[in-house]
Amino acid sequence: MKWLRYGWYVLRHKWFVLAECFKIGLFWRGLTHDLSKLLPSEYLPYADFFYGKKAKQVRDETGYYKPTDTGHVGFDFAWLLHQKRNDHHWQWWVLPEDDGGEKVLPMSDAAVREMVCDWRGAGRAQGTPDTLAWYYKNKDKMRLHDASRNAVETLIGFREWSRGLTDAYQDRCEGCSGASIKDGRPPYVQPQEWPLYLAGYAHFDGRSTDD
Repeated sequence: MKWLRYGWYVLRHKWFVLAECFKIGLFWRGLTHDLSKLLPSEYLPYADFFYGKKAKQVRDETGYYKPTDTGHVGFDFAWLLHQKRNDHHWQWWVLPEDDGGEKVLPMSDAAVREMVCDWRGAGRAQGTPDTLAWYYKNKDKMRLHDASRNAVETLIGFREWSRGLTDAYQDRCEGCSGASIKDGRPPYVQPQEWPLYLAGYAHFDGRSTDD
C-alpha cells in the first residue's frame, strides 16, 4: 500500500508543478519535473520513509522537513541522489571544496523558475499553498547565490509581501500597551515569527516558543 500511496502523491505533486511551470512557459521542465523520483533508487526509499510502518510526521506546518536529520539512511542517500539529478534544487549548485568549505554558484534562470514552481506545486499537493510564508520561515536554511536569491524573491514578490507585513505590524503597534502586549504582539510570539503570526499562518497556543 505504501508504494501506491507514495505514487499517488508523486503524481499529484507533478501535476501541480506542471500547472505552475506551464503558467510561465516552462513546458519541457514541467513535463520532466522530478522524473527521477520514479527510479527505484529514489522511489523505494521515499515510499518507505513517508508511508512505511515507521513513518512519522516529519514536516512542520509550512511543509518543511530537515532531510539530513531523518534517521533513515536509505532515504538520506535517495535525497542526495535526487538533489544531484535535478538542478532545480539549490543544493545542486553548492560545490564542496577540498578544504571543507563550499562555493555557492549562481543558478540558471530556468532552474530558479522551476524551483519556485516546485515550491508552489509542493505546497498545493501538501495542502500548505502559502509559498511566501514558507519562504520567509525557511529562507535562511538555503545557501543561495545573491543573484539567485534576488531572482527568487522577485519571482515570488517577497519584498512587497514583507513591506506589507511591516505596515501591518506598525498598524497593530499603535496604541498597544499593558503587560499582555510586547512590541505590539502577544508575548508568546517571538519577533522572528511576527510576520507568520500576522499572516495567520503559524499556530500559536499561548505558550512561549522558547519552552
